Amino acid sequence: MSSAGAAWVEGYIRAWETNDPDDIGALFTDDAVYEYRPDDPEAARGREAIIREWIEADDQPGTWTYDWTLLVDTPELAVVVGRVEYPAEKDYDSLWVVRLEPDGRASRFTEWYMERPRD
Repeated sequence: MSSAGAAWVEGYIRAWETNDPDDIGALFTDDAVYEYRPDDPEAARGREAIIREWIEADDQPGTWTYDWTLLVDTPELAVVVGRVEYPAEKDYDSLWVVRLEPDGRASRFTEWYMERPRD
């Protein structure tokens, strides 16, 4: 059985692969905040804004891979360290802090990322 954090990350990856608005929306509460960096003044606010910005980013399936590990996994909080590789572009290390509600949806997602030098 998946933990709350693992289930959420698995849902995020599914949404990333499909870019389906229903898959994306299922991850977030109505009033969720999606920050691209801590205290982001340009954060997406609300499920509909998150879906719109996600689809506008147009990260196509098959153009990336993502490896991740949960550092913290409680019913209320998931902290994820990951690495996304875009073989045709750049690679990034990332840290996600995900505030989870009792229903498993995120009320707040904060991302830290930095480009990883290629060997």
